[in-house]
Amino acid sequence: MRFSDGFLSEIRDRVPISAVVGLRVTWDRKKTNAPRGDFWACCPFHGEKSPSFHCEDRKGRYHCFGCGVSGDHFRFLTDLDGLSFPEAVERIAEMAGVPMPARDAQEERRERERASLHDVMELATTFFEDRLQTSDGARARAYLRDRGLTQTTQQQFRLGFAPDSRNALKEFLASKGIEKAQMEACGLTVFEDVPVSYDRFRDRIMFPIPDSRGRIIAFGGRAMSAEVSAKYLNSPETELFHKGNVLYNFARARKALQKDGTVIAVEGYMDVIALAQAGFENVVAPLGTALTENQLGLLWRMSGEPVLCFDGDKAGLKAAYRAADLALPLVAPGHTTRFALLPEGKDPDDLVKAEGPEAFRTVLNAARPLSELIWMRETSGGVFDTPERRAELEKTLRELTSRIKDESVRYHYQQEMRERVLNFFGSQRGRQQGQGGGGKGSFSKGPFNKGGGERGQWNKGGAGAAAGRLAVSDSLARSAMVKRAGGIMPLREAALVVTLVNHPSLIDENFEHVERLDLSHGELKQLHSVLIDAMAHGEANTREAVVAAIERASCAEMWERAVTLARRARQWTAFEDAAIEDARDAFAQTLHLHRSARTLHKELKQAEVALATDPTDENYRHLVEVQAQFHDVQATEALIEGFGVSSGRSGRN
Repeated sequence: MRFSDGFLSEIRDRVPISAVVGLRVTWDRKKTNAPRGDFWACCPFHGEKSPSFHCEDRKGRYHCFGCGVSGDHFRFLTDLDGLSFPEAVERIAEMAGVPMPARDAQEERRERERASLHDVMELATTFFEDRLQTSDGARARAYLRDRGLTQTTQQQFRLGFAPDSRNALKEFLASKGIEKAQMEACGLTVFEDVPVSYDRFRDRIMFPIPDSRGRIIAFGGRAMSAEVSAKYLNSPETELFHKGNVLYNFARARKALQKDGTVIAVEGYMDVIALAQAGFENVVAPLGTALTENQLGLLWRMSGEPVLCFDGDKAGLKAAYRAADLALPLVAPGHTTRFALLPEGKDPDDLVKAEGPEAFRTVLNAARPLSELIWMRETSGGVFDTPERRAELEKTLRELTSRIKDESVRYHYQQEMRERVLNFFGSQRGRQQGQGGGGKGSFSKGPFNKGGGERGQWNKGGAGAAAGRLAVSDSLARSAMVKRAGGIMPLREAALVVTLVNHPSLIDENFEHVERLDLSHGELKQLHSVLIDAMAHGEANTREAVVAAIERASCAEMWERAVTLARRARQWTAFEDAAIEDARDAFAQTLHLHRSARTLHKELKQAEVALATDPTDENYRHLVEVQAQFHDVQATEALIEGFGVSSGRSGRN
């Protein structure tokens, strides 16, 4: 049904969005400012421990800085409660005390027809449930018992049995007054190209498929006979059911998100049911086909980082790669995927039965990010012993990352793949040198000649060729050598903070990374805390507002020291007169470099401790490997264009 803009605006204006959202969340007392209509809570769309879900009555909007969901009154109800848009409008109108406009007669008729089809599907579900408990369903009950499904689990998922009869369901529905056309519209009978219609599902265990509101819209049937060509059979496309738009167990899994935090997608009905019985209620599955774009969208409505779990065989790995290709163009800030790969020859049901729930949880904890799966596919089993093969790998990675639609995510993927290539070829180089290599196809120790020549000169055939497009930043290279002791303020960290203060729009754009920014210097940590508080209280809209917040927090002297350091090092993109595009690019580069360096620094310390406490050959090799990676990052730091002064872009000295 269509509604006029005036009617929608009226009911929105009468009902604060906090009144709608507040029915499903608990507002955080510390961050919420109710008199100003500014509310914060833990996001109802994904599990989290700290509130990043923001709701503003003045704007009539909500937004989660964690998973990226946003919308208005109606979007909240359609996405979280699974209501149709007309149903959401009716709910808000009721809260506003405004009568609904007269409904279109044709649309009213269609809704009545759809409602009647839901009634038919409910009758069919009850029929199948009842037949499972009769003598006809004895073999089916034995099969489910052998699969380890308890009676309680069978009832929760409303499992049933379709008897081996051409007319049993049809006759039952007819006795309830259901017309032949309604049975056909629900896909319960086969009527095309046959003189007399007959039951579609025969001698099969039945899995009812609910929609987002828990109403049964289709069935999946597993054949009891091994001679049947189709082991699993789904309902056809109907008015109620469009296979590519539905995830099995969607409604139940969404309710479990508050406890489990994310959603897990597996390959089949039995995997979902077995995992739910083992305590993993946040599990869904596509309906017998490869994951579709619409189904991926449903996953992202539930969680910003769903875990896609695939069987541990060649077919499962192939399916994972297909899903990666589907997701890659669509990833965005707060929208990505992780991939859990099961042991060879195992599916989730097998793993839980053989080794228990903790074995599956271990697989989930080891889930790989999308970028790693892409890298694994392109490099596994590959031999890159010639410049041509290395160039081909780089070309493939560039083509893949160029498909990403979101500009900022595409930039970071390209950055990461460049660094992976540098580290990967550097590791190969180290192995060749350890074997006395250095001949054709080998790499020198680092990207620069050590024996003199101009600073920044490329070694012939060296790693610099792989990153030749990156400019040298003298100031960043020097800052990497500054010891983080004695209270010395690191230039790179200062530049990050100064940029965020002078360009506060970057805080919102990169909130997830900014919120978790790992800084080593005490004063910069305090400034970072002021930034986050200002953002939370809506005081980070302009540079002046942020500086005022810094002054109120008695951090003005710290701020001046950071500014002075950045100015002396000529970090021009950090200051307010730099174009936002230049500031954004420089900030993204330096943030990525900073995170890589901090992670490797921690790994290096852990490797040193491990070797000191357990001086085995394995720990020694691990330390050497981490040291090599850390040195590669230090060398790369001199190559990556961050806030330095060597690029020829406008505004640089």
